[in-house]
Amino acid sequence: MDLIEEHNRKYYFFKEITGVAMMVYNKYRPGLLESAYEAAMKYLLEKKSYKVCNQVALPIYWDDVKLEQTYRMDLVINDDIIVELKALSHIDTPHRRQLWNYMNLTHLPYGMLVNFGPDRLYSEWYYRNPVSGEIEKVRLL
Repeated sequence: MDLIEEHNRKYYFFKEITGVAMMVYNKYRPGLLESAYEAAMKYLLEKKSYKVCNQVALPIYWDDVKLEQTYRMDLVINDDIIVELKALSHIDTPHRRQLWNYMNLTHLPYGMLVNFGPDRLYSEWYYRNPVSGEIEKVRLL
């Protein structure tokens, strides 16, 4: 197996989750709230035997003290993929940083940003290096 094939196989789940998002986008079209897309994606991914939790609480700590602030991650799939959903005209850096912060706070290795925008479905895929903590954009080759 060559390196490109191995790379694509390693990240195949990103492509599969994007396919589910496309199914939802094609059926519902743009204009709904994120929660509608979230519910449909959860249902379809569970039908494909993924373990999916939605609106997962993410508490914030200062050292060992739990603070009052809590974030909510849209979807967590198989306990290692965070999917942040948007329904915006375009994605910008603050939306990416939200996902990156979730990945850093949870130390989960994979993140996906999906936008059910007015013109098309858009997704970005990320990997968090467990050693360096750096977040890298993933591209299938």
